[in-house]
Amino acid sequence: MISAEFYETKGKLTGFRLSGHAGFALNGRDVVCAAVSSAVQLTVNLLDDFGCSPDVKVGDNVIRCAVGNCAAESSKILKELKRHIEAILEEFPKTIKITISEV
Repeated sequence: MISAEFYETKGKLTGFRLSGHAGFALNGRDVVCAAVSSAVQLTVNLLDDFGCSPDVKVGDNVIRCAVGNCAAESSKILKELKRHIEAILEEFPKTIKITISEV
């Protein structure tokens, strides 16, 4: 299962941490993992393009992203990532667990 944790500060999304595997199919053939990975990459690129200077850390099977500036723009972008992941979860139940953490 993919763990998607979103960070929230004063009602605004400020980052995320994703880890794990969806377990929908074998590695390299898992459309859920591919969809989530693509959405995360697009999100980080958008945050960077909007000048929000995302602090991104990539490890073995984990990615973490935190944004300290561009609060209005970055929160909207992160909200759309969350909505996208929720849509994937709706189509592929039991593959992603979404949580919100106040930071």
